[in-house]
Amino acid sequence: MAILDILIYPDPALRVQCRDVTEFDDKLKKLLQDMFETMYSAKGVGLAAPQVGVPLKLFVAEWEGGRHVLANPEIIEAEGSERTDEGCLSFPGIYEEVARPNKIRILYHDENGRRHDEVVEGFLARVFAHETDHLNARLLIDHLSALKRTFLRKRMGKKARSA
Repeated sequence: MAILDILIYPDPALRVQCRDVTEFDDKLKKLLQDMFETMYSAKGVGLAAPQVGVPLKLFVAEWEGGRHVLANPEIIEAEGSERTDEGCLSFPGIYEEVARPNKIRILYHDENGRRHDEVVEGFLARVFAHETDHLNARLLIDHLSALKRTFLRKRMGKKARSA
């Protein structure tokens, strides 16, 4: 297993439109192992493939002992809304209040290519919605007001220049 580099905003690769996962082979399983290892190393609860420079509709998550692999996820229903602070591994040290659905119905493939139709609630719904956003080139910053976006862009720009 390898720890991959996590792309930091404003890296343009975070805005690339992802392709569907079509091959559920050993190469994909290796990528998934590396993504889990990278997520654990960064102390995250979710990690999307584009965050490590791979433009595939794929993410991993772990919450309360449950490991999740979602390929080609599609949120088909959403209920309720909750605003709470949310972080992102591509925005290290940044936490902003974001509204997300309390409950979602999501279609996806697992690491073996099997199709699933699942309803998730609470924090896990937030994680799945956040990671699905990454696969559609939508980032944490896109959920903020214009004023907060401007401030965060400047802050992240300074971090990038000092790195």
